[in-house]
Amino acid sequence: MQINLNKFFNIKSFVQSFQQCQAKLSTMVKLLGQQEAINIDIELFNDYKYSVDQLMELAGLSCAVAIAKCYSQDIIANKTVLICCGPGNNGGDGLVCARHLKLFNYNPIIYYPKQTNKELYQNLTHQCRSMNIPVVQTLPTTTDCGLIVDALFGFSFKPPVRPDFLPVIDLMKSTSIPIASVDIPSGWDVENGEPEGGGIKPDLLISLTAPKKCAAHFKGRFHYLGGRFVPPGLAEKYQLSLPEYPGTECCVSL
Repeated sequence: MQINLNKFFNIKSFVQSFQQCQAKLSTMVKLLGQQEAINIDIELFNDYKYSVDQLMELAGLSCAVAIAKCYSQDIIANKTVLICCGPGNNGGDGLVCARHLKLFNYNPIIYYPKQTNKELYQNLTHQCRSMNIPVVQTLPTTTDCGLIVDALFGFSFKPPVRPDFLPVIDLMKSTSIPIASVDIPSGWDVENGEPEGGGIKPDLLISLTAPKKCAAHFKGRFHYLGGRFVPPGLAEKYQLSLPEYPGTECCVSL
């Protein structure tokens, strides 16, 4: 009796691939619903005694590193990085990200139309201006822009988008410039993804703490997880199944 070895090894290869897929699926990172994401933040503040600015610094640094990994200076040489910041914590992440990108020798400009009077955000804005990063309240032209960072709304967002932010959302929906969204593509439903009428289509999504459910609908080229600050007990409680961060990296490709 002759055995078709090619057929045998093809079957063997298929079984190995199937087992690898099963193993990958069984350890897949959890996607968080909106309320779960809020609860985790509350526990980080109340039970683990993290401060808002401490988490914001770690998140913003993670975003800057992920951006540098995906868009080298050679790719966007002599071009600006337009960082669009909203009034909340997502915008704060964007301000921190801008500062680190400047330190990485990128050329950021911050569009910050609704600035808050809270001391934390004023300090972050002051730090950026002190590093000669322009902070503007009028949407600039994107002629010399190589990348747009979407840091408008985070996981607390509930539609619809407020009128003040419609121009920048429309710009990001229509532009051919690559977009890097911080945690949530702004205007998306946190759990259900892109709105019915169409939304931002980021090239890079940088999930923070753990990806949110809308990440299942992300179709861009790059997806990174940033933060590396989740205590093991919290990760176990919420069964986050977070991936291993390589070496001393503060972000990891998903």
